[in-house]
Amino acid sequence: MKGSPKKTTELITSLCAALVLGVVVLVSQTDVISAQSSNFQGGAPEVSETPDMRNIRILFPAGVRSSWHSHTWGQLLMIEEGIGLHQIRGRAIEEFYPGEPYWTPADIEHWHGAHPDHDALQLTIYEGSVEWLDPVTDSQYSGVRVRPQSRSAD
Repeated sequence: MKGSPKKTTELITSLCAALVLGVVVLVSQTDVISAQSSNFQGGAPEVSETPDMRNIRILFPAGVRSSWHSHTWGQLLMIEEGIGLHQIRGRAIEEFYPGEPYWTPADIEHWHGAHPDHDALQLTIYEGSVEWLDPVTDSQYSGVRVRPQSRSAD
């Protein structure tokens, strides 16, 4: 059985379209691979994504802070704008400025938030769960503040 000329034309057109699409995909992927290869030297890094890792930005208005809490994995904080405060239970309150990262290890009770006179935009990265504890009192929030030695500009 011979097909009609219309079906033959459709088949040839479909094959050509598939071939063109395949070439476009191959060329675009080659460009991506080449671009990635040119950005790293000495080997190829391995990228992995963790579905339960959270990264969020929190804007704490002046005077706002979290309750005491801890993280099962730990928490990485960085102030992007303003002045942030962070305290590990039993220690002095530390002031953080934009670009200064702070790591809180797993199961360490702490709080963080904004300076009383300045908002703080905070980037937060953590994995696992959070155990929320008691609120930070005004007296605790008004405690002695220090600048961490390793981050001071002096």
